Amino acid sequence: MDIKKLQTLVIDALEDVKAQDIQLFETTHLTSLFDRVCIASGTSNRQTKALAASVRDKVKENGGTIISMEGEATGEWVLVDLGDIVVHIMQPAIRAYYRLEELWGDKPVKFGAAKRTSAKKVEVEEEDDKPKRVRKVAGKAAPLEVTHDMMAIQTTLDDEKKPARKPRVTKTTGDADGKPARKPAARKAADGTTAAKPAKIPTGGRVKVAATKTAVASAKQAAEKRTANAAAAPAKRAPARKKATEE
Repeated sequence: MDIKKLQTLVIDALEDVKAQDIQLFETTHLTSLFDRVCIASGTSNRQTKALAASVRDKVKENGGTIISMEGEATGEWVLVDLGDIVVHIMQPAIRAYYRLEELWGDKPVKFGAAKRTSAKKVEVEEEDDKPKRVRKVAGKAAPLEVTHDMMAIQTTLDDEKKPARKPRVTKTTGDADGKPARKPAARKAADGTTAAKPAKIPTGGRVKVAATKTAVASAKQAAEKRTANAAAAPAKRAPARKKATEE
C-alpha cells in the first residue's frame, strides 16, 4: 500500500476515536525498518485500546496488513506495527516520560497536506475508472443578415401586440339627436316638500313690502277713533244753537 494512503488511514482512524496530540514523523534518514512514526495520546486505558483497535480495523478494511500489536493488556502504551508505519498510542504521563518526539522527531510530516494529496489521488483514480462521455458540439450557425423587410415585419408585430387605446368620451349639453339637456330636478327638503325658489329682486325699481299685523291693527283703531269723533262733534254743537234762539 502507498505510504501516503496508509498514513491517511491511520490518522483518520485515530481522529474517529478522538485521539489527542497526533504527530507524524519521517524516519527514512534514521532507520530502514520503517518510514513513518505516528504518536498519539489517549486519556484512559479504555481509549488507548479503542484507538489501537480503530487503526487495526481501518487498515484491514482497506487491504493493509497488520504485522503485530503490543501492550493491549495494560493499555498504558499500545504499539501497532503496520510495516511502513509504527503507531504508538500512549497515555499522557507515559508519553511525557519517554519523549519519543525527541528520538524520532527530526522531520515532522504535515498529515493535513498528506491527507489532501491522497484524497486527490483517490478522486483521480475514480474519475479514470468512470467511462468518459463525449459531448457533441454543434457547429455554429452563420449570423443572419437583417433586412428592411424583416424590420418592417417586426414593427407590425409589435404594433399588433400593443392594446388599442379607448377613445375619450366628451360630455355635451344636449343629446346627439339635438334634444336639449334636461334640467336638474329641484332639491327636496327634509320634510319631503320641494324647496321654494328664492324670489328675484328687480334692480333699479321700488320694492313693495306687505304691512305687518300690528300696523294693520293700529290703522283700524285710528279709523274707528276718527269715526267716533266725527259722530260726537254735531251733538255738542246743537245746544249752543238752542241758546242763541232763546235769547
